[in-house]
Amino acid sequence: MIRPVPEAVISIRTMRHEDLAHVSDIERRSYDFPWSHGVFRDCLLAGYQCVVLDRDGEVAGYSILSVAAGEAHILNLCIDPSFRSHGYGERLLDEVLFRARTASVLEIFLEVRPSNETALALYKKKGFYHLSDRPAYYQAREGREDACVLAKKLTADN
Repeated sequence: MIRPVPEAVISIRTMRHEDLAHVSDIERRSYDFPWSHGVFRDCLLAGYQCVVLDRDGEVAGYSILSVAAGEAHILNLCIDPSFRSHGYGERLLDEVLFRARTASVLEIFLEVRPSNETALALYKKKGFYHLSDRPAYYQAREGREDACVLAKKLTADN
């Protein structure tokens, strides 16, 4: 359920080096096994499509997209825990899909934990389908957790 929030100015823009501290902070507060600051820095340096969702001048979410050979891979997409359930994840995903289409991507992939029901519901709503599973892909508090590999064929109208 999307909760109403006071009007805020929302924009999605290219991630900058000065955003990395905020992005890393959101990542640490969102995951038990977060990406390091260095991984985000390396994604910027590698030329991945790194974007942030800006809410009233504050980084409220981010995504990392790798594009190559007509395919794309969403490596990370996250909304600050304090701004979840406001539709920002869907808005960010829509922007990532738009950027993938603009790069002439034909198919887009991602991995998600099966325990992340909110993310799974969003990806299903946006037309992603279950492609396969990757056993023991994610580190977990007790052992490892599988990953669901999801995919979506991209056309001009989806």
